[in-house]
Parts: sequence; C-alpha cells; structure tokens
Amino acid sequence: MIETPCIKVCTLDARMGVCLGCGRTIDEIARWANMNTSERSKIMGELSSRLVAREKSKAPAAVE
Repeated sequence: MIETPCIKVCTLDARMGVCLGCGRTIDEIARWANMNTSERSKIMGELSSRLVAREKSKAPAAVE
C-alpha cells in the first residue's frame, strides 16, 4: 500500500495551487501512484510548510 498524505479534504486553493487538506499540488496528486518512494518522501516533507504558508498568506495584514 502506498503512503499518502490525503485526509479526504480534496479542495484546491486556486491562488496557491495546493490542496487544502494535504498540501499537494494537482500535478503531485495525479502522479502520486507513479512516484517512487524517494519522490513521495521529499514531497511529504514539504507539505506542512506549504499549509502553514497558505494559512499565513490569507491572514489579514497588521494594522499599525
């Protein structure tokens, strides 16, 4: 069985180009089953920072 970060929240953020659930791009999702373990591991290591960056990008600007 192939490890996957999918949490069944399959909605793409059009602005950032990543899934709101797992953080993968549509291309990564489409190619996931054909990737080797090394490719999948590399992407898995990037996902949390992608989701954090997405959350930060939608935060309102600080008011001074």
